Amino acid sequence: MPDTPARPGFVPGLYVTGTDTGVGKTVASATLMHALRRHGLRVLGMKPVASGCERRAEGTWANEDALALQRAASAPVDYELVNPYALPVPTAPELAAREAGVDLRLEPMLAAHAVLAGRADVVVVEGVGGWLAPLTETLDQAEVARAMDLPVVMVVGIRLGCINHARLTARAIAADGFALRGWIGSHVEPGMLHADDNERILRRVLPVPCIGVLPYAPDADPADRARHLDGLAALQA
Repeated sequence: MPDTPARPGFVPGLYVTGTDTGVGKTVASATLMHALRRHGLRVLGMKPVASGCERRAEGTWANEDALALQRAASAPVDYELVNPYALPVPTAPELAAREAGVDLRLEPMLAAHAVLAGRADVVVVEGVGGWLAPLTETLDQAEVARAMDLPVVMVVGIRLGCINHARLTARAIAADGFALRGWIGSHVEPGMLHADDNERILRRVLPVPCIGVLPYAPDADPADRARHLDGLAALQA
């Protein structure tokens, strides 16, 4: 794909974080990519650091979440650009990197992101865990998002405690000086009591618009889920 400037109308990139681990960031990110593609945008995804990888036939490591972002892209892209750091052990990045003998550095992440940004109208970057989960002893996720100059989208896992977690995360993002553009609800507990009421409270108390709410459907195609994200106006430039 030739390098061209970002198409006007939407921000050229987003950093997707969550209220916790296991809240559906990857599903939300892939769905968001498809929703943006419906607007005629060229969209690529990235997961700078991923722990919990499997060895591929050619001997390299790959993470299923990063592969999902690679599949959701509007054009083929090398896996190494999508996921510069693929760590085998499924634990916190700092611990996974230490076990793998890998030094997580910001520069390779920024280099990969720059290539992706040159090939797309929008790059959706998925973080790890929650906003304050560190990457190393000296590198927080906020530094990655800041270096990439990205606004933030927050994925809220709709489950017990989600209102508190969402408000705390939103405040932490703001305190770090970032623009939180919107939030995506992700139903992760089937049969949760008063799920709709929790959703209504979140819409009331969070300081940014709801981009959409994804129902609990573990095997659903992200392209089919894109219709649930009807609040993309929050992501306009």
